Amino acid sequence: MKSISNFTQTLTMSQTPQKVFEVILKVRKWWTGYHDETFTGMTEKLNDEFTFHAGNGAHYSKQKIVEIIPNQKVVWLITDSKLSFLEKTDEWTGTKVIFEISTEADRTKLTFTHEGLSPEVECYNSCAPAWTEYLQNKLLPLLSIDKVI
Repeated sequence: MKSISNFTQTLTMSQTPQKVFEVILKVRKWWTGYHDETFTGMTEKLNDEFTFHAGNGAHYSKQKIVEIIPNQKVVWLITDSKLSFLEKTDEWTGTKVIFEISTEADRTKLTFTHEGLSPEVECYNSCAPAWTEYLQNKLLPLLSIDKVI
């Protein structure tokens, strides 16, 4: 059986797990700034749903928070999507965005995974670099990043 390699990025920092958790939930503060992004809905509690639009209609996705473990984990299920730049425009639908927070010694580790975004899917070559850009240039400055793995 072929194993799928999902897009994953791990970051370490000196911030507390609680601070990392709080910043992740403030999606409008970090998933923005490049492509005229807009949001509707709530982003902080279990079962909250929010939509994300970007690129003048090129990207639409609807996320539902399906798991929250304070200071440890946040999971979004993409319940709907339309990425007009792809042949299969609903490629994100059914995928999950996972934020896992842990500690190693005196450091906090954030592991970001977009489960279902793998090199085998059309969006990978556009979406993986976009996630990297948002994570490294928008989310991490809010956390005073120390190291990207």
